[in-house]
Amino acid sequence: MDSILYWNDVALEANRVSHTNGKSEQTGPTLSSRALAIVHLGMYEAFAGASNYPAGLPSYLGLAAPTGAPFGQPAIEAAIAASAHATLSNLFPSQKAFFDSKHSAAGLSGNGLQQGHLFGLMVAQKMLDERKNDPGAGDNGYAASMTRGAHRPDPDNPGQGYHGPFYGQAKLFAATMRHAIAPPPALNSPEYIRAFKQVRGQGIAPELMGTLPPGYPPRTVDQTIIGLYWGYDGAAQLGTPPRLYNQIIREIAMKKRNPANPANPGNPALEVNTLAQNAQLFAFVNAAMGDAGILAWEQKYVHDFWRPVVGIREHDESMGPASDQAKDNINNDCDPGWLPFGAPSTNSMAKGEEFLPSYPIYPCGHAIKGLVKNFTPPFPAYPSGHATFGAAAFHITRLFYGVPAKDTKPDTLFNGLKFVSEELNGINQDNKGTVRPKHTRKFDNGLWQMIIENGRSRVYLGVHWVFDAFAVDENNKPQLDKMEKGKKIGGVPLGLDIAEDIFATGGGKAPKKPL
Repeated sequence: MDSILYWNDVALEANRVSHTNGKSEQTGPTLSSRALAIVHLGMYEAFAGASNYPAGLPSYLGLAAPTGAPFGQPAIEAAIAASAHATLSNLFPSQKAFFDSKHSAAGLSGNGLQQGHLFGLMVAQKMLDERKNDPGAGDNGYAASMTRGAHRPDPDNPGQGYHGPFYGQAKLFAATMRHAIAPPPALNSPEYIRAFKQVRGQGIAPELMGTLPPGYPPRTVDQTIIGLYWGYDGAAQLGTPPRLYNQIIREIAMKKRNPANPANPGNPALEVNTLAQNAQLFAFVNAAMGDAGILAWEQKYVHDFWRPVVGIREHDESMGPASDQAKDNINNDCDPGWLPFGAPSTNSMAKGEEFLPSYPIYPCGHAIKGLVKNFTPPFPAYPSGHATFGAAAFHITRLFYGVPAKDTKPDTLFNGLKFVSEELNGINQDNKGTVRPKHTRKFDNGLWQMIIENGRSRVYLGVHWVFDAFAVDENNKPQLDKMEKGKKIGGVPLGLDIAEDIFATGGGKAPKKPL
């Protein structure tokens, strides 16, 4: 058994349950990414320290190797288990009985268990102490701007509040600088109008498609599937995007040859990641997403840009709380009744002991007569969190598997693999209680295809502008290197910069805590 993969699976289950059981522990994208970073950096430290910090595996926390290190394999596994169990129990206290059961079922045996266990507990406490002053995701003390173009709550879910307005002030996990992006396009600029027309047609609620005027192509079947596939918007039984991206990277870790390992066609199991390599990989991935959560939320509230549901309904300058214009013939591009397809409130109608609505755990929508609406997330649009998380996680994985730095071409890391999103697994239900069909998806262009598709997916739900992910040209092709005022545009370039920074600073071996 690979202890890193074992406890990674437990951590992902904790994320899923935390958005289901009504206990409001580490919910929403910010706190989810923070929790997963703490757990996986703790597991890395426990492995590396119990192994006497071998070459290329330095201490993340700056700890000295424990007395007696390197430990034997049983003690190393006990250290990983103790660190994972202790951090998870602290972060998700309502699930401690589950963590206890997984600790008992881990099959730990052999010499040195107590030695490893005590070191793992010490690492967990140090890791938790390291992050004890992080801001929460609450909005007490935050006042929203009424300026035209500024983010305000979804008018279809007006009581949703603001998620994480101060979270972006947290210290970083591993990146060496606070990467920033250019402002979004100016209202009524050509770039903004192209994005406006795209999302008005491709992101509209299904029941409103018949209201689209000429010149607004509606969403296709493929676009509908892509929008749903990458959802994971804090829904019951699914959790958040950092869980989804970990699930995908697990497939690579378990099934693809690591180029650093010797080829062994007779026994492919010896070609995939070792325990050490998985400790490194999942520490990199989750540290990158931890910093993606911090920096994306910092930039969101710096730029404070409105979502399509407000921007389309208030496109005419006579609309909105800050308007001082009076008109009797509004701009025909404005649609005061426009609503998005929406981030999916999956399983909000499901029944069962563990199936509770995910709200107000992650308060994006509200129920009317038992129906929890799809919704627009309760934080500014620019940059897209999905785009930033996905680019950071997938690109740092690409770097780990030997894709050159700065490479933005398709890769082969998912060739021969397939993945079923839990949004479309033939089990989970839409917000009306209808089971969605199972959809198996392949990615012939690898993780790079995922980075771009994941970024675009939010347009097809009507909750983001395309530039929230990346700039595009007149033909809607990504322009990842486009600069405005010396900075790049959107969440994908932000996530790529975070991944490149962390991987280079750690020498491609392990995340390094910023000084």
